[in-house]
Amino acid sequence: MSTVSVLLIAVALAMDSFAVSISSGIAISRVRIRHALLIASFFGLFQGLMPFAGWHAGQGLKHMIADWDHWIAFLLLLAVGVKMIYDASRTRGSEKKLDPLNIGTLFVLALATSIDALAVGIALSFSDVGIILAVIAIGAVTFIMSFFGTYVGAMFGHLLEEKIEVAAGILLIGIGFKILLQHTLW
Repeated sequence: MSTVSVLLIAVALAMDSFAVSISSGIAISRVRIRHALLIASFFGLFQGLMPFAGWHAGQGLKHMIADWDHWIAFLLLLAVGVKMIYDASRTRGSEKKLDPLNIGTLFVLALATSIDALAVGIALSFSDVGIILAVIAIGAVTFIMSFFGTYVGAMFGHLLEEKIEVAAGILLIGIGFKILLQHTLW
């Protein structure tokens, strides 16, 4: 898998965290740099660690499903992408006001937004990607996007939130198709 593909996956995975950080920026009355750093650190750490855990799980299963690995990677990325698109359309206007600076709340939000990264980590275990590069890229991209997302939320509110998640879902589905086509046609 190319570095560009890894970066595209990192951006797509970071979209959930970016959208939640936008919501967090909306919920915080006056965003300070320490708020953005705290939110970005939680999301970046979880988003980086979950693919690593998924990759290890996939490595354990790799020898048993080597003939179907590209189909599994495709189906996982397709499912995650469709879920992101569905969630973006479903949550419109139904969010509750949470304190995004509460450590417990941040833990739950970071875990919830990184579950997709676990599935992507499993998919990555079936490709020739270096997991350390992928983990660093996913964690760093998520950190940066979440940091700026907190400020975007404080400035622009709900204008972008659901569009970002839809774009991320489409991107993951596209990468899934690319993996499938590479393994079946080329």
